Amino acid sequence: MLAPKKGRLLIAEPSILNDDSFKRTTVLLTEHSENSTVGFILNRPLEYVLEDLIPDINCNFTVYQGGPVEQDNLYFIHRVPHLLLDSIEVANGIYWGGNFESLKNLLKENLIQATDIRFFLGYSGWGANQLEDELNTNSWFITENDFQNIFCEDEESIWKNKLLQKGGKYKIWANAPADINMN
Repeated sequence: MLAPKKGRLLIAEPSILNDDSFKRTTVLLTEHSENSTVGFILNRPLEYVLEDLIPDINCNFTVYQGGPVEQDNLYFIHRVPHLLLDSIEVANGIYWGGNFESLKNLLKENLIQATDIRFFLGYSGWGANQLEDELNTNSWFITENDFQNIFCEDEESIWKNKLLQKGGKYKIWANAPADINMN
């Protein structure tokens, strides 16, 4: 079993179907230490676009629910560190944050594409040993992020594809309807 590490993906086990915050989610881990873990849910698009939250930016990029913590704050991950100073490398060409004023200007000038960035309201966070406890109770499994570009992935199939990749009993769950009562 892989251990939590920034850049890896946290995949919700089918057993947490009753957890509305994390049911059928894939979380990119952006930070992991013995004291805390932070990540963003990659497959929960909201009904907002960036312009809805920041009206002076004419940008229709989808905003995602990053997690249940600090849902009134906007976060972003990207793959353009050469354009956004102060970015923090997560792994494999993915960066977290950066100078927001520069970002606003780049978006206004259409110099960043939707395939280069993803915005989130809130984040997913765990305190010391909390994620390890959840891993031990089979709420999650960890996998490498082997997507060529996570910003291009179809959010509806990210979770399903990781279950199919894991194989075995996960193949059955990958094809189960979102509402198991509909089966």
